[in-house]
Amino acid sequence: MAKIELKNISKKFKDDTVIQNLNLTIKDGSFTVLVGPSGCGKSTTLRMVAGLEKQSDGEIWIDDTCVNDTPPGMRDVAMVFQNYALYPTMSVRGNIEFGLKNRGVARGERDKLVKDISEIVGLTPHLDKKPQNLSGGQRQRVALARAMVKQPKVFILDEPLSNLDAKLRNQMRTELIQLHKRLGTTFVYVTHDQVEAMSMGDEIVVMNKGVIQQADSPMKLYHDPENLFTAEFIGTPAMNTMQMRDAQGLDIQASVGIGYVGFRPEQALINAGPDSEGYTVEGEILTRESLGAEQIYQIQSRSGVFFVKTFLAPVVTADHVKVTIPYEHLYYFGLSGERLRSGVQANRKQLATVGGI
Repeated sequence: MAKIELKNISKKFKDDTVIQNLNLTIKDGSFTVLVGPSGCGKSTTLRMVAGLEKQSDGEIWIDDTCVNDTPPGMRDVAMVFQNYALYPTMSVRGNIEFGLKNRGVARGERDKLVKDISEIVGLTPHLDKKPQNLSGGQRQRVALARAMVKQPKVFILDEPLSNLDAKLRNQMRTELIQLHKRLGTTFVYVTHDQVEAMSMGDEIVVMNKGVIQQADSPMKLYHDPENLFTAEFIGTPAMNTMQMRDAQGLDIQASVGIGYVGFRPEQALINAGPDSEGYTVEGEILTRESLGAEQIYQIQSRSGVFFVKTFLAPVVTADHVKVTIPYEHLYYFGLSGERLRSGVQANRKQLATVGGI
C-alpha cells in the first residue's frame, strides 16, 4: 500500500495548459476515483502518477519518495487500461505471467502467483485460452490479473469498464469493490461516469479544466457541494439550478450576492398540499420516466425546466402540477458559482406562488 501526494503539479502540451497547480493527497489503501467531463485532465493526472507522462512542474510522491525522475517500471505502480492491451498470440496464462518473466521470477514462483491470482479473479478454467476466445468481462479480468500478479503498491485504472455493456459493467463494478477490499491496496480509478464514481469510490475527486473542484466522500459531494459545477455534475438527474433572477417569487434575504439557487430532484414535492412550506412553483409535466420504484418528471415552469424524482409513489397523471421545495433543501451559490452557506435566509412567507407556463 502507498500514499500518493501531488504537489503543485502542472502539465502543458506546447502552449496548452491541461493541469493547473494541482495539489492532491490520495490516502494509503483508499479507493480514490477521479471523475469529470472529457478533457478535464483526469487521465493525464493518472499517467503522470504512473510515469507515462512527465509533469511540467511540481512533485509526485509515492510512499514518501519523490518519483519525479523514477522511470515507470520502478514506481511499483500497475496500470489497467481501457482497451485491455492483451497479447493476442499468448494464452491467458502467458499474458498474466509475461511481466514476471521479464523480471526474472523463477518458474515455480510464477506458477504459484498465476494460480493464486487466477482463483481470485475467476480465470482458473480459462488459463489456456487465447484472448479472442474470451468475453469482454473475462478479458478485463485478464488485464486485472496481469496487474495484480506484480503485487504493486498502487493500482491505476483508466476507464477500465467503458467497453463493457451495462449489465457486465455493473457486475465488474461490484467485483472491483470486493477486489479492493480483499487486497487492501491503493486504487486510483478514472471515469467520466459519475454514477460509477459514486458507487465505487470512498474518496471522489471532481475535476474540470485541469482544476480540482472538490475532493470528498460520495455523500459529502452529493449533499454538500462546494460549488455550482460539483452540484450540477453529481447526481442522476443532477441538481436543478437556475439563476437567481429567474427564481420568480423566491423571497430571499442575503448579506452577499446570490447568483444561483438549486435543489435536488428528490427533495421537491409534487402537489404537496396547502400546509407544505417552501418555495412553490407551478408548471407543466413534459415527460415521465418510470424506473420501477422511481418516477422522474421533467417540468416546464416560468423559472425554467427542472426535474423531480419520486420514490414508491403513484404516477402523477395530471399535466399541470404545483411543486414545493422546502426552504431547508434550497442551495445557494454566489455569482462565480461558489457555495454560500451563511448570510442567506429564505423568508418563510412567499409573496406569491410562481405561475405556470
